[in-house]
Amino acid sequence: MGNVPSAVKHCLSYQQLLREHLWIGDSVAGALDPAQMADHTEVMKGIHQYPGVRYPVLTPNLQGFHRAVAAGATEISVFGAASESFSKKNINCSIEESMEKFEEVVKSARHMNIPARGYVSCALGCPYEGNITPQKVTEVSKRLYGMGCYEISLGDTIGVGTPGSMKRMLESVMKEIPPSALAVHCHDTYGQALANILTALQMGINVVDSAVSGLGGCPYAKGASGNVATEDLIYMLNGLGLNTGVNLYKVMEAGDFICKAVNKTTNSKVAQASLNA
Repeated sequence: MGNVPSAVKHCLSYQQLLREHLWIGDSVAGALDPAQMADHTEVMKGIHQYPGVRYPVLTPNLQGFHRAVAAGATEISVFGAASESFSKKNINCSIEESMEKFEEVVKSARHMNIPARGYVSCALGCPYEGNITPQKVTEVSKRLYGMGCYEISLGDTIGVGTPGSMKRMLESVMKEIPPSALAVHCHDTYGQALANILTALQMGINVVDSAVSGLGGCPYAKGASGNVATEDLIYMLNGLGLNTGVNLYKVMEAGDFICKAVNKTTNSKVAQASLNA
């Protein structure tokens, strides 16, 4: 499979970002508490940005986009869903309505030479609708790619996917979008995240979203765990002989610091084994 220098390019799950980190936009009924969003522009302005590191900001609408740019964002992300029910719960609008909003955001970003990334939630299953057809995922992904998103992250938001369903979904999406413009975003609720990622890598995907210590989750899926732990992902990739350019021990140190700060136990099996040893 060769080198994968960008395999761990995004180290915070988008659900974690949505609820706790760099989200700048109008409050969304049913999805976000406005009080949680009050200081996010200040947080963005307070980040020390290092050369060569991307700091994407989730922007669900045009107003949010302009606020993000004013705060110093150099990359933005729009987050849709392959499930109509999830779209309405998560961002309070239908898939079609979300696409109209995203079109405005991505168009504005393109005019300002700001890269835009797209997310597709519920690519392998929905807490409300159950199975999601690969055709539906393909349809939403194609629209995001067509409007100018340089990369589409396909998310198993509730972690119900298996290597089989991942393969079928990717086969469908890759008929319309090249693997170089795709990423996978796997939650580990059923313990399938690494197996699903390996399947995606074998099919030509070379970008994987992950979260230090496996933090994050889905507020609309009872029992859904966080994104795959960055530590576990790096350990697997190292074992495959793939060069990510990421120092596993530094990530474990960061995870240990974060978990102690928020009083949580790491979800990383690698960190648990290493730190206990």
